[in-house]
Amino acid sequence: MTRRDLTPLEARVLAVLVEKEHTVPDSYPLSANALTAGCNQKTARDPVMDVSEAEVLATVEELKTLSLVNTVSGSRVLRYEHNFARAMGVPGAAVALLTQLMLRGPQTAAELRQNTERLHRFADVSSVEGFLEELATRESPMAVKLPKAPGAREARWAHLLCGPVASVEQAAAVAQPRDEEVALLRAEVASLRQLVNRIAAELGMQP
Repeated sequence: MTRRDLTPLEARVLAVLVEKEHTVPDSYPLSANALTAGCNQKTARDPVMDVSEAEVLATVEELKTLSLVNTVSGSRVLRYEHNFARAMGVPGAAVALLTQLMLRGPQTAAELRQNTERLHRFADVSSVEGFLEELATRESPMAVKLPKAPGAREARWAHLLCGPVASVEQAAAVAQPRDEEVALLRAEVASLRQLVNRIAAELGMQP
């Protein structure tokens, strides 16, 4: 089955369902209210989102068409559960890694091992890397190892469920003009300050 790219909100909804299945099993499957709260959570989220329940429900409907989410009836409130492993064809350990990458953004293998502890316990960092390598070498890759950032000791990994990601080098190239602009503005401010001080001195005034 050809996999289409998820939107950022679809990835967030899916990842929240996986996370909460493990962290708050008594509340799982999740109600629309609980799912929305999980999407807008301020901690362990990058980026932080502010979405409405209506947006979340519309996203759930899209994920249902992809067989990634199911509606659970039988109570007064409709609840929702994920079908990540079966629909994506990945084992539980890989689901845990992809979930954390969708929730927190790019991370090193060591960070992923720590952050996935409540979802899946990896024996060591090398086992995390093994699953990431498998995801990266699939016919339709689900993860990618980013170029090591300047000064960083380890390379970070990112998921590809929302399509290609900008590399660290690309991000640095985009940021460079901004850094140059800041340096130029600082130089101009320093020059203006010197001019004001000189004029003040000539007029016998305190700058």
